[in-house]
Amino acid sequence: MHSGDDGYLIAPDPARPGLTRAVTGVDHDGQRQEIAVVEERPLTIYLNGQEIVTAMTIGDYPDYLALGFLRNQGMLRDGETVTGVDYDDDLQVVVVRTDSPTSHEEKLKKKTRTSGCAVGTVFGDMMEGLEGLTLPAAEVRTSWLYALADRINRTPSLYLEAGAIHGTVLCHRDRPLVYMEDVGRHNAVDKVAGWMLKHGAEPSDKILYTTGRLTSEMVIKCAHMGIPVLASRSGFTAWGVEIAQQVGLTLIGRMRGRRFMCLAGEDRLIRDADPKAAT
Repeated sequence: MHSGDDGYLIAPDPARPGLTRAVTGVDHDGQRQEIAVVEERPLTIYLNGQEIVTAMTIGDYPDYLALGFLRNQGMLRDGETVTGVDYDDDLQVVVVRTDSPTSHEEKLKKKTRTSGCAVGTVFGDMMEGLEGLTLPAAEVRTSWLYALADRINRTPSLYLEAGAIHGTVLCHRDRPLVYMEDVGRHNAVDKVAGWMLKHGAEPSDKILYTTGRLTSEMVIKCAHMGIPVLASRSGFTAWGVEIAQQVGLTLIGRMRGRRFMCLAGEDRLIRDADPKAAT
């Protein structure tokens, strides 16, 4: 991934070495074809001296992934100071250090989170902190949604190059800012969260766009990040909708062309664009 003159602060870089591998197979006509397939490798995250989780990831931005995972799991909270994030490429280990022991280092036993999107996540810990959570008042214009979907879908990405991957994009109004990809959609969200934590990004005026399903865990992560709007070209789960309604998050899915469905937080929507207008 890279930053450049395309308006993104971080954008996918499909040509980056190590993200894909060429594999030869046989197609439906019996012809041998070489295609690019996405690499995945284990990354073990430590919080101070405690091993927390091993995640399967494409291997880019391990520091953001570690910070975001710990923050979204409630293991790094406001007031806790991160003093260092150290990554060892040979060992595939990243260590996040704080200025004092956290209350969560002994709470979580070693687990392995696979590329299957929900396996191994610590759902109980994620639910903590939702009671009484109020997301900031904000507006989301339909013209922004249309512009974002068009721009993101046109952006060169690993998904377009090789498939088998999810993307998450942090957006401000009609501008996509940080576009992360990974084999699991939760990893992609955690990378965005890690970037926000490291750079002190303000969440109250942001939109989070994801290529994946709008599940309960995706909604919870977005809520913990303080982002009031979550959008996707994919569909919903009932529990995801229920939690979004509970915390006052605007949940928009099934974005196709100028069509979408909003199942929570409709009060933030400002319909300033004609969905029937050609683009």
